[in-house]
Amino acid sequence: MATLRNAGMFPLSVCGQDEIEHLSRESSHYSLSTGILPSLGARSNRRVKLRRFIISPYDRRYRVWETFLVLLVIYTAWVSPFEFGFLRKPERHLAIADNVVNGFFAVDIILTFFVAYLDKTTYLIVDSPKRIAWKYGSSWLALDIISSIPSELVQKISSKRLQSYGFFNMLRLWRLRRVSALFSRLEKDRNYNYFWVRCAKLICVTLFAVHCAACFYYLIAASYRNPANTWIGAALGQDFLEQGVWNRYVTSIYWSITTLTTVGYGDLHPVNLREMIFDIFYMFFNLGLTAYLIGNMTNLVVHGTSRTRRFRDTIQAASSFAQRNRLPLRLQDQMLAHLCLKFRTDSEGLQQQGTLDSLPKAIRSSISHYLFYSLVDRVYLFCGISNDLLFQLVSEMKAEYFPPKEDVILQNEAPTDFYILVTGAVDLLVLKNGVEQVVGEAKSGDLCGEIGVLCYRPQLFTVRTRRLCQLLRMNRTTFFNIVQSNLGDGTIIMNNLLQHLKDLNDPIMQGVLLETENMLTRGRMDLPLNLFFATLRGDDLLLHQLLKRGLDPNEADNNGRTALHIAASKGSENCVLLLLDYGAEPNCKDSDGLVPLWEAMVGGHEKVVKLLIDNGADINAGDVGRFACTAAEQNNLDLLKEIVRYGGNVTRPRSNGSTALHLAVCEDNIEMVKFLLKKGADIDKPDVNGWTPRGLAEQQGHEDIKTLFQSSSEIEVQSVMVVPEKQEPCYLGRFTSEPNILPASQDATDGSLSQPRPRRRNNNFHNSLFGIMSAAHNVKKDLLLPVHQASSSKTCNVDPARVIISCPQKGEVTGKLVLLPQRFEDLLDIGAKKLGVSPVKVLSKYGPEIDDIEVIRDGDHLIFVSEAGIQDTNSQNPQNIGVS
Repeated sequence: MATLRNAGMFPLSVCGQDEIEHLSRESSHYSLSTGILPSLGARSNRRVKLRRFIISPYDRRYRVWETFLVLLVIYTAWVSPFEFGFLRKPERHLAIADNVVNGFFAVDIILTFFVAYLDKTTYLIVDSPKRIAWKYGSSWLALDIISSIPSELVQKISSKRLQSYGFFNMLRLWRLRRVSALFSRLEKDRNYNYFWVRCAKLICVTLFAVHCAACFYYLIAASYRNPANTWIGAALGQDFLEQGVWNRYVTSIYWSITTLTTVGYGDLHPVNLREMIFDIFYMFFNLGLTAYLIGNMTNLVVHGTSRTRRFRDTIQAASSFAQRNRLPLRLQDQMLAHLCLKFRTDSEGLQQQGTLDSLPKAIRSSISHYLFYSLVDRVYLFCGISNDLLFQLVSEMKAEYFPPKEDVILQNEAPTDFYILVTGAVDLLVLKNGVEQVVGEAKSGDLCGEIGVLCYRPQLFTVRTRRLCQLLRMNRTTFFNIVQSNLGDGTIIMNNLLQHLKDLNDPIMQGVLLETENMLTRGRMDLPLNLFFATLRGDDLLLHQLLKRGLDPNEADNNGRTALHIAASKGSENCVLLLLDYGAEPNCKDSDGLVPLWEAMVGGHEKVVKLLIDNGADINAGDVGRFACTAAEQNNLDLLKEIVRYGGNVTRPRSNGSTALHLAVCEDNIEMVKFLLKKGADIDKPDVNGWTPRGLAEQQGHEDIKTLFQSSSEIEVQSVMVVPEKQEPCYLGRFTSEPNILPASQDATDGSLSQPRPRRRNNNFHNSLFGIMSAAHNVKKDLLLPVHQASSSKTCNVDPARVIISCPQKGEVTGKLVLLPQRFEDLLDIGAKKLGVSPVKVLSKYGPEIDDIEVIRDGDHLIFVSEAGIQDTNSQNPQNIGVS
C-alpha cells in the first residue's frame, strides 16, 4: 500500500484491499484501461479502506461478473428482435432461457446497490450506501427493473393492444450499453490488438443492424392484411406464415444484407406502401452506417500505410535534392541508404533511441545500463574507472544505426563526438595525395574518434562502415562535463589513451603519441588534465604548469589521496618539492590513515623522506598503529625501526585492537618481539576478539616467545591494568565517486599499504550542499584560532584539557598544572621541560601505565617515570608517590 501511495498512481483514499490488489495487478501489466489518476497535488483527505460490504468497481471478481453479463447481453441482442418479429407466443426453450437471463440481471440490480462508483466531479470513489442508492435510483434503476420483468407476466397484466409477445422484449436492448463499455475498455488495453478490437466492434454493429432490420421488415409483412401482397409473400407464397421459422428468418436476413450493400431488389423488393416507407428509412440508415464502416476501416488501413507513404515522399524529396544539386553518386547512395535504414528501423520497431527519449530519465538510464553497460565496461578507454562515472556515461550515450558504406566520421572534421561500435565493422581511411587508403579496422567494442575528442584536434581518420552497424555516440561536451567532476577517473582515462597509443605498433599512432606528449609538456589545458595525472607520470614540468595555473595542491580524490601521496610513493623528488612549495599539506591523511611520509618510507625513498621531514612531516599524523602492524605483517624489522626513528609509537593498536606485537607473535618473529618489548609493548593487551600476545603465543605453541614473555613479566615494574584503547576514527573521503590513483609501477602483490583498494567506491558527501557549508564553517572556525592551534582545529573544537604532572624521583610531588597537548610525544616533551627528566613512562596516579593521549581526561594527575628511576619505583607504590 505504501508503494502505491508513494508512486502516486492511484487515489488510495477510497481503495479497499481488493481494489489495491487489482490496481497492483493492473500496474504490473502497464495497462491504463482501469487505472484511476490522482488529482493534482492530491490535497483531499482520503480513507484507505472501503466500507464494509461495499464492492470496488475495479475488483477482479466484479470484473469477471461484468464480463459474464456481457455474454448474456449478446444473447439478449439476438433474441429480443427475433421474438418481436417472428414469435406470437412464448416458446418453451426460449422462454426458459429468457427467464434465467432475467434472473441474472435481477441479481445484478441488487448487487449494484453495494458497488462504489467514481464521482466525476471530485474523481473519488464514493462508498456511501445512501449516495450509491440515490445515484442508481435516479438514473438507470427503473429501466433495469422493467427490462428484467418476465414477458409472460407483462403479457397477462397489460392491455389487449399491448399484449404482443415480443413488444415488451425490445426494452431489454437497453442492456447493450454494457457491450459499448466493454469495447471502450478493450481498446485501451495493451493486451489486445487495437486493429482487431475495432474490427470486431464494427462487425458486431453491422450484424446487429442487419438482424434488427430483417426482424422488423418481416413483422411488417406478417401483420399485413393481405399476405400475398407482401415482399415475402411474393417470394415464398401467400402461405409463408405456415412455413418454418428458419426459412422465413434466412429469407429476411438475405433481404437485409442485399439492401445494406445496395445490390438487392432484383428478386426481393417492397410491394405495398408500408414496405416502401420502411425501405426508404432503412436506406437512409444504411447511408450513415456505410459511411461509419468505411470511415473506420479507412482509418485503420491508412494508419498502417501512412509510414510507407511518408517514406516514399522523403525518398522522392531526397532524390530531387541530390539531382538538383548534382551531388556525387556516392553521396546520393549514402543519403538514400540512410533514409531506407531509418524507415526500416521505424517500421520494425528497432528505433531504440526514439523509444528511450520518450521515457523518464531514470527509466532511460536503467535501460541503457541493461543494454550497453557490459559492452562499455570492456572498452579500453574506461578500464579502471569508477562505477559511478561509467553509469553516467552509458546513460548519456545515443544508439544509432548506419547502413553499409556510410561515413560516420570524416578526416579533419571538428571533434564533436566519438563512437563505440556495438555491432558490425568499420574501416579507418586516410586521404593521401587524393587517394583514400585503409589503415585500420574497428570491430565490436572498439572506439572511433576518441583521439580527436580527448586531444582536441581534427579527426585523424575517415570512419566508414563495412556493413550494417550499430554505434553508441558520445558528445564531447557532455563527456567532459561528466569527467570534470571525477578527478581520478579523468586521470585514468588519459593514461589509458596514452598507453593504448604506446601499445599500437603503428607509425601514425606513434606520431600522435609524440605530439600528445609534447602538448602535455607544454601544459595545454585543452586536455582534461589535473595534478594526479602529472604526478602519476612523474612529469614535473607539466605539474609546474598546472600549479602555476592555480590548481589546488591539496585536492584529493574520494579516498582522501592527494598528489603528494602519489609523488611520495613514486619517489619523485621534484614533484614533491613542487607540491610543497605551492602549499601542499605534508601531513595530509587519506581515508585509510596513510600520510605521504609513510608512502615514501614504504617505497624506500630516503631523499623524499628527508624532504618531507624537513618540511614538517610527522609520522604520528597518520595511523601509526596501522603502520606498525603492516611492518610486522611483512616481517620488516627495519621498517619498524624506521617508524621509531621518526617518532612513531609502535605499540599503538590499529582499528581492530591488534598491535604489532600480536602480528609479530603470529609470524613467530622473535627478534621483532624483543624489539617491541623493549619499546614497551604490552603482552596482555587484548584485541577486539579478546586475544592477547601472550595468549596467541600459547595457542600457537611458540615456546621461545613464551619464555621471552615470562622473563619479561618478571622484570616488569608492576602489573599494569589493561586500559582499553580507543579505536582509531574512520576517515571519510573528501570527494565523489573516484577510484584510488596509484602509481602505474606499483605492484599489487608487494604487501604494502599502497596496494590497490577496491576501485569502485563512492562518497558524495563533500560535493553536497551540506558538505560545502560544513567546509566553509570549518574554514571560518580555523581563522579564529591561534596559529599554533590551527593544525589541530580540524579534530578538536573544544578547549584543551588541563592535567597535573609530577615526578617523585625529582622531588616534585605536588605537581604542575599544564594544558594537555594533542599528541603523546608532545606530552613527554612538556614533562622533560617542566620536570627536568627524560620520561620513558607515564602512569596514572592510581597505577596503570598510559601510552595513548586519548585515554587522558581533564583533571587527571599524571606521574612521569624516568629510565633511571625504574629500579626505585619497583620497590615503591606509585599511588603513594606524588600524592600528598
